[in-house]
Amino acid sequence: MSRFSPLALVALAGVLLLAACSRGPAPAADDMTLGDPKAPLKMVEYASASCTYCATFNNEVFPAFKAKYIDTGKVHYTLKEFLTPPNELAAAGFLPARCAGKDRYFTVLDAIFRSQQEIFQTGDMRGVLLRIAQSAGLTEAQFNACITDEAALKALNDRVERAVKQDGVKGTPAFFINGKSIGSGEISLEALEKAVADASK
Repeated sequence: MSRFSPLALVALAGVLLLAACSRGPAPAADDMTLGDPKAPLKMVEYASASCTYCATFNNEVFPAFKAKYIDTGKVHYTLKEFLTPPNELAAAGFLPARCAGKDRYFTVLDAIFRSQQEIFQTGDMRGVLLRIAQSAGLTEAQFNACITDEAALKALNDRVERAVKQDGVKGTPAFFINGKSIGSGEISLEALEKAVADASK
């Protein structure tokens, strides 16, 4: 499980961001979601764009879970953004995903997770993220503006502080169904299916 660094979060622009106030554990207006909001089960995942376990979950488990539960209206899914080392990669992943728009957010994030190893192996974080952003319709100028947007960076930091202070999240991925923790770190489709079944009783 990737761990959260208590140090201030570092943006690509070199801006040092400080903690802000927190809110509640329920899905917030600034969270990204998938599925029917009226679904009987509400699943929340805390994830970081730089977390290898999150990438494994996204690439190997989530597609089948989404097809079986989210796309069929059984589960409403909320992704809550979290930052884990390297924080600059996590921030630089989430910000362009948001700049691409809500309808393309998860497509961009999926591409980042699937390109995570390439980033780690080549060290070309900016080049890979720029390629993904451009594939989502952002120009290089828009990408540069996006990852250096101080207001957006502060908002991201606020969301992370909310997770730490109110939900007690210390690492990613962390999963909740109907407000109850169902585990963190590596999780299998079978474990998720059991959690859904238990929550449905």
